[in-house]
Amino acid sequence: MLPEGNRLSGSSSFADYLASHAPHLMPGAAAHTGGAHGDLAPHGTTIIAATFDGGVIMAGDRRATMGNIIAQRDIEKVFPADEYSCIGIAGSAGLALEMVRLFQVELEHYEKIEGTVLSADGKANRLAALIRGNLGLAMQGLAVVPLFAGFDLETQQGRIFSYDVTGGRYEEHSGFHSVGSGSMFARGSLKKLYSPQLTEGDCVTATIQALYDAADDDSATGGPGLTRRIFPVVGVVTSRGHRPACRRGGALRRRRRRLRHGRVGSGSRALPRRDHHQRRAGRRTRHRRAHRRGGRVRGRRS
Repeated sequence: MLPEGNRLSGSSSFADYLASHAPHLMPGAAAHTGGAHGDLAPHGTTIIAATFDGGVIMAGDRRATMGNIIAQRDIEKVFPADEYSCIGIAGSAGLALEMVRLFQVELEHYEKIEGTVLSADGKANRLAALIRGNLGLAMQGLAVVPLFAGFDLETQQGRIFSYDVTGGRYEEHSGFHSVGSGSMFARGSLKKLYSPQLTEGDCVTATIQALYDAADDDSATGGPGLTRRIFPVVGVVTSRGHRPACRRGGALRRRRRRLRHGRVGSGSRALPRRDHHQRRAGRRTRHRRAHRRGGRVRGRRS
């Protein structure tokens, strides 16, 4: 139980409570008054969001840069905000991660106080207020510009919200949007790849291809790393909630496994795919084994 003086007075905002009773814990509270030093902090880069029939998808690359140096190769930039929304970060990585954690607590606190989930517009407005509180650091070069997307339980469709450094909130009605240093290349790619009629799987493919195009032209955006096995983070939000995009990829992984082991078709009755030389080698192997046993070769065909 909190002391009487520390209890909330009719407010369901955790950020307001934190600013009133512990302002030093707010993101960017320890800001200095010197010049801009934005290149000294790791920066997040390219985030993409796109809607499809029944939800919204958000994808982000894994690279963080510090000036001309790659600060981290496997940073995660896409996070669930609550059960029906997600947020992607671009800008100063440290401040952005603090803002994401505060935003997650803000939404959870509201749900516990009010007993209901905040609406999509309400979530977007709460995030805008947090961004506006970071304006002082943004003027010093440490800006945070997230991308917010979620599933609207009232309209039963996915929605995307973008922001500027002053906290301005803008809903994107084109069906897709991108933020970060590679955003112009990603948006240019999605203009050709995106369609409102895309299925969830096709929408995931389009966002991954757009990230690949952005990484091809923007040095601060990391493409898929096959050697290190570093791949983009993709989140899906539907009426069932938030989940990683790979959770429904079991059938695709099984098919890839069958192809890798030389099997074609689908299902458990898929037959081995063998060429003429493989069949001859198999017959020779069976013959040698049977010769050692002193028996006949089973299933031998001319």
